[in-house]
Amino acid sequence: MSSLPADDAHTMSKAGVSDARPAVTPLVVRTAALDPALLDDGPGALVDLLPVSDGVAWVRRGDGLVGWGEALRLVTTGPGRFEDAARACREALASAVVRDEVGLPGTGPVAFGSFTFGDDGPSVVVVPRVVVGRRGDRAWVTTIDLAGSLGPAPSADLLDPAHRSPVVSPGAVSYAPGARDEDAWTDVVAQGVARIRSGALDKVVLARDVVAVTENPVDARHLLGRLARGYPTAWTFSVAGMVGATPELLARAERGLVTSRVLAGTVRRTGNDDADLARAAQLAHSSKDLEEHEYAVESVARALEPYCSSTNVPESPFVLDLPNVLHLATDVTAVLREHTTSLAIAAALHPTAAVCGTPTAAARDLITEIEGMDRARYAGPVGWFGADGDGEWGIALRSAEIGGGVHPAGPTGDPRSVRLFAGCGVVAASDPAAELRESEAKLVPMRYALDA
Repeated sequence: MSSLPADDAHTMSKAGVSDARPAVTPLVVRTAALDPALLDDGPGALVDLLPVSDGVAWVRRGDGLVGWGEALRLVTTGPGRFEDAARACREALASAVVRDEVGLPGTGPVAFGSFTFGDDGPSVVVVPRVVVGRRGDRAWVTTIDLAGSLGPAPSADLLDPAHRSPVVSPGAVSYAPGARDEDAWTDVVAQGVARIRSGALDKVVLARDVVAVTENPVDARHLLGRLARGYPTAWTFSVAGMVGATPELLARAERGLVTSRVLAGTVRRTGNDDADLARAAQLAHSSKDLEEHEYAVESVARALEPYCSSTNVPESPFVLDLPNVLHLATDVTAVLREHTTSLAIAAALHPTAAVCGTPTAAARDLITEIEGMDRARYAGPVGWFGADGDGEWGIALRSAEIGGGVHPAGPTGDPRSVRLFAGCGVVAASDPAAELRESEAKLVPMRYALDA
């Protein structure tokens, strides 16, 4: 593993990553408390601080982290991408000088990552030079000095609006089918149902993409602001052009405890409260959706077992109410047997039955055979981890990729082109037309985010 100076950052790549000189100057990391009163209230306050479009974000209900600048960028591929990313960050931070005056999860050096669903294609990890965080009534700012000098503690001057470039609206947006049009995709779902009914597998998750073309280059901050405010209970994220608001928490590891929120089983909201209450009751008793959900919960509990001394799985799911859909949801909690990093837990859980199917190997093979689309970083782990290994990882759902593609220097492609993704769990009782409607409901958040 090696690093290259690039735009005042260290860029690494693995499994086809370039040879480079190791960093010889230790990073100097300083975290200082901020007066929370300096931050606006509301779910979009943190993302509003981003001075540029290519920052990183992980925000929910106004709490979380945003960052900009790059002290380190890693691009990694292959089945060892999670381990490679963890090792590279560990090596880069081994000699770091850290002054952390706050001592909360998310303080000190923090790495943000967005990983591919499959083994092929580039995954990205970024360690920002500036991070602003908020957790309840505490707020902080972290800076990383690449020159190895211990300068003054970071201050609120970094939040000065004068440092921010204007947020640009996408303007007019047009949509076109991605890898498959709607008719072709329903045929794919029908193939999946037939294969399940033949006994080849129990469940498969099939995804589709839609391509949006915008009048102006897409500014990720526009999307983040709308998502954070429109979907405050989801985890709004942005890493290297992958942007979304996921309702599904793959793994949170904090002080020896692990939490995973499992979603599977979905109906679209109608906008009428009485009708939605009826739909929620119907969802909670739907044998098809309960079966789909059970597969997803079992896959998470089974994957956690080797790492945990105890696991708590509620007997029945609850209905998660989102602005566009209703989900069956279960929060699985566990106690780690020994220290294991959040990224290692995320890697062990991925892919869950909620985004792949069951049995996993058969579902992955069927996805490769019939889906006809490169998922890239859609449905892969996305989130952050700190120097102690604790962190939060979601699944990149309700998401889109700006421009498409990643290389060591950053996103590539047309910044006016955006791929929107949606996927549906398919079981023996699935109806292809109903799955298409469900996929349209899952595209709503990113269509909303792109609105001018």
